[in-house]
Amino acid sequence: MSWKPIVVGVDVSPEAANAAVFTANAARRGATTFHLVHAVPTSERGRYPYTRRDEQIRTRIVAALGNRVPGALAALTVHGGQPAAVLNDAVAARGAELVVLGGKHHSTIGRWLGGSTSVSVARTTLVPLLVTVGEPVIGRVLVAVDQSGAARPTLAAAQRYATLFGAELRALSVIEPLPALLDMPQPDAAENYRLLEETVMRDIWPQIRTPGVVTQVRHGPALETILGETAEWRADLLVVGSHGKGSVTRMLVGSVTERLINHLPTSLLVVPAATVELEAGAFSAVNEEET
Repeated sequence: MSWKPIVVGVDVSPEAANAAVFTANAARRGATTFHLVHAVPTSERGRYPYTRRDEQIRTRIVAALGNRVPGALAALTVHGGQPAAVLNDAVAARGAELVVLGGKHHSTIGRWLGGSTSVSVARTTLVPLLVTVGEPVIGRVLVAVDQSGAARPTLAAAQRYATLFGAELRALSVIEPLPALLDMPQPDAAENYRLLEETVMRDIWPQIRTPGVVTQVRHGPALETILGETAEWRADLLVVGSHGKGSVTRMLVGSVTERLINHLPTSLLVVPAATVELEAGAFSAVNEEET
């Protein structure tokens, strides 16, 4: 299945430049287009939709990119508004399937591509969000899923991106300890683990269509376990869902996903719940064509 356009948020920081370079390369691999987008708070932009300040910003951003992004000037647009809303509007206008941000940095134009913007986009986007670290070269993709319906689009997206980059793929499912409930009979932990492991083996892993994928089930706190596996395997890209719910506790929902965005152990792809049918259906279509 062909790739749709990619939107990347930019400013004058090195992190944004790295994200733009990565996006241009990814777009070339996917035979699609990329679009550079910068947001300026409406209060600073003036009354009119296009101002001299916009042109100055465009000049500074293109200069910061150097000659690393071909066609940067033509691909760059400046819009007034809050960054998350501007990026979401750009995704809708371009029919994009991915939005990219450079992680862990501050901008002299506006400090809008740090953790807060990434979290805001992750909470509102209808397409996957990729937060890059450094100048990523994707050779290993680790996908972490819970025991819910959110696993399907997350796995589908991970397989799609691993295929794009020709990367090795590994899948992880974390089973968290049962919460202690006061004045309530405590369920048998071993039996709970057994039932959830059976769920993973029966319902989750069969959704993986890519040959040779190593699958792992781990017990422990979701965040710490995911961070540990990411570091141990030296993953270049971690893929998680944003609204998954486990059958017993919440996992990979706001708190875990947002803490991963703020920690950024490596480049992070966040797959929203809205892509359940889109991502899974797209990957299924690809596999049907190949067979």
